[in-house]
Amino acid sequence: MTAIISKPDTQQKLEILSADAQYDLACACGTNEGGHRRRGKQDKWIYPVTLPNGGTSVLFKTLISNVCSSDCRYCPLRADQDVRRCTLSEEETVNAFLDYFNRREVFGLFLTSGVLGTPDATMERLNRIARILRCKRDFRGYIHLKIIPGASAAAIEEAVSLSTAVSLNIETPGAGHLAKLSSRKRFIEDIAEPIKLISRLTGRGNKYERVKQTTQFVVGAAEETDSEIVRYMWGLYDRLHLKRIYFSAYQKDLGHTAMDEYKGQNPGDVFMREHRLYQVDFLMRKYGFTESDICFDRTGNLSLDIDPKEHWAMLHPEYFPLDINKAPKYQLLRVPGLGEITVNRILEQRKTGRIWSIDALGRPSLRLKKASGYLRFF
Repeated sequence: MTAIISKPDTQQKLEILSADAQYDLACACGTNEGGHRRRGKQDKWIYPVTLPNGGTSVLFKTLISNVCSSDCRYCPLRADQDVRRCTLSEEETVNAFLDYFNRREVFGLFLTSGVLGTPDATMERLNRIARILRCKRDFRGYIHLKIIPGASAAAIEEAVSLSTAVSLNIETPGAGHLAKLSSRKRFIEDIAEPIKLISRLTGRGNKYERVKQTTQFVVGAAEETDSEIVRYMWGLYDRLHLKRIYFSAYQKDLGHTAMDEYKGQNPGDVFMREHRLYQVDFLMRKYGFTESDICFDRTGNLSLDIDPKEHWAMLHPEYFPLDINKAPKYQLLRVPGLGEITVNRILEQRKTGRIWSIDALGRPSLRLKKASGYLRFF
């Protein structure tokens, strides 16, 4: 039987709902070491969320309700779970956020929700809060709204018009995998087509091009392979021009998956999978890698032992060694151990003379030592 708090006050609601918002990562809320997601005890993750009883985050991040009619098997808030349920009113949400904002504890709002009845009924609540902030309270700052799967085109466009950023979580790479996790969500109609609509609304030269679109995959809940995720990632970046893609490692004690167990996999490995996918994401967004550059093992997964950049280098010995004094930036970025800051330093130093050794690039480190094996200096 669902536990319901009898007449909880706003403080109690925020304690529940801001904590429950941790399961959605599709907002860039880490700007320093203390604000990033990090590994805790027993392979748990500590999430940077804003809680009324302490803690800080650059975004005020909360659900307006953890009541949900959906049945996503990976989600601890799904309809058949026994959790504390509550809902914030519009006034409570607006006042709570502005209280934090006016104290300069947050710079903006990330607002999401369980599915309250229907997707459009939930979107109306989310949009109404944003309208109050924009039109009645004259808030011109950052608002990130979650798009509910299955929402109408009209509700989505209104959300885009009110937001700085929006996100609709893709969750899995394709309909077959989503069907293992939910009997109510339709991958094409409820997720893929709305993501494409947002891409059209926010594309270059369009009315809402200032609005950024992000999404999130749940990793390890539906027996998907990394190669399937990467194929979808590349399509989202290359064709739909999303701003960011996030990954959430499935934790089996937070929900129930289609799999009975991890099929012999160390539970901690799913967090390393998530880490490797973030590395691939960075290579695609920052280093010019494409889908075809990413290397997988025989099962279609990324190596848990070698990072994807080094894996590519090991499989392409013909590319190395690179002449550090002549190689262009895009080639240097493919050298294991060299990041964008170090590559830019190389380009600057080349303007004043030759680089004769790896020692010229800074203090000795394991990364520079690794890079030296892929470079030649004369």
